[in-house]
Amino acid sequence: MGKAKFKLKEPNSKTETLIYLNFYYNYKRFKYSTGEKINPRFWNDTFQRVKETKQFPEYPEFNARLDKFQNGINNAYRRILNDGVQPNNAILKKELEAELSDNIIKQNKLSLFEFIEKFIEESKLVKKEGTVKVYKTSFKYLQKFASHLRTGIDFESITLDFYNQYIHYLSTKHNLSANTVGKHIKTLKTFMSEATERGLNENYEFKKNKFKTLREEADTVYLSVEELNKIEKLDLTALPRLERVKDLFLVGCYTGLRFSDFTQINPENIIDSKSLMQVRTQKTGERVFIPLHRVVKNILKKYDNKLPKAFTNQVMNRYIKEVCSIAGIKEELETTITKGGKLIKTPEKKFNLISTHTARRSFATNLYLADVPSISIMKITGHKSEKSFLKYIRVTQEQNADKLLNHPFFNS
Repeated sequence: MGKAKFKLKEPNSKTETLIYLNFYYNYKRFKYSTGEKINPRFWNDTFQRVKETKQFPEYPEFNARLDKFQNGINNAYRRILNDGVQPNNAILKKELEAELSDNIIKQNKLSLFEFIEKFIEESKLVKKEGTVKVYKTSFKYLQKFASHLRTGIDFESITLDFYNQYIHYLSTKHNLSANTVGKHIKTLKTFMSEATERGLNENYEFKKNKFKTLREEADTVYLSVEELNKIEKLDLTALPRLERVKDLFLVGCYTGLRFSDFTQINPENIIDSKSLMQVRTQKTGERVFIPLHRVVKNILKKYDNKLPKAFTNQVMNRYIKEVCSIAGIKEELETTITKGGKLIKTPEKKFNLISTHTARRSFATNLYLADVPSISIMKITGHKSEKSFLKYIRVTQEQNADKLLNHPFFNS
């Protein structure tokens, strides 16, 4: 016999979250949205029911509705077996809904755009501001595309034909780069996936391989140890704003931390006895331990272990270009970007390509070139696979060959 279990969609949420029915049978899992929502603080995970508490007085009726779901899936599964039918998720869904009939909690049928609006509002409570901003921007482009088509866009509209038309529209009408178009496709897939999880969407074309997120390797650069030494030696005391930016940037280059993390370092993060820094990263919540490089030690000593207040990321990006220009990092490079469906090549001075994120990429690349094991670097950068890590670092073919020259295979 199968086994039914109830699971909260977001068990750590501070607000109401959906309850899913999971039914396990024949080494398979059938997942079904009950349409019921509960604040996790009222949920008893051991008994798979709402807690019997005065703070949630409607618990008897709520648990009775969950009982109907559990009895319904058990009855549906038993009936399928009695009929001699091999059960699968599609058959289970049909039989469960037939079993529940009028007892099922019917969700109000939202259109795609109504759902996206609702999802964005919910996301403001649990997602980072930057993520919500991406959702809003992607939604605006979808609305503009609907106006362009002079027709509504709903769940069933999201087909491979839609995908091709939408990519062409974003690329030509709005002249967006391939990576920006890819970001909006990725967000659309997020909207569709979330709606599917909630039982609002039954169109799965967005899951097909051809409905892919576009991605073009960006012309990102890194700063070599020699270039970092040039920056370190700059005397910018006459320009306090640049001195501050220089020091913060170098901390990023020698710790591998993101801008949101290396600008928040304080004395509590420093373990002097071990010459280590420990930081819980804002993006992933992981705790990382980083050996203190000589440059970082000197900068921390300069500010009594409390780094100066940072400018905004945008201002830092502008000022760090000034710093790198003064340091003479003016090598001319050719940049390429696909925009409006066309490959555009542009000569650019290297200092103009430097941003706060260059610090993190420089850290990873310089350690890799110094033969530090990838797994050790990934423990700091947070990359989950070596494949994604190797895409992240910037090593030329010549640099790769130089590394291999000392490998035992080429010296045997």
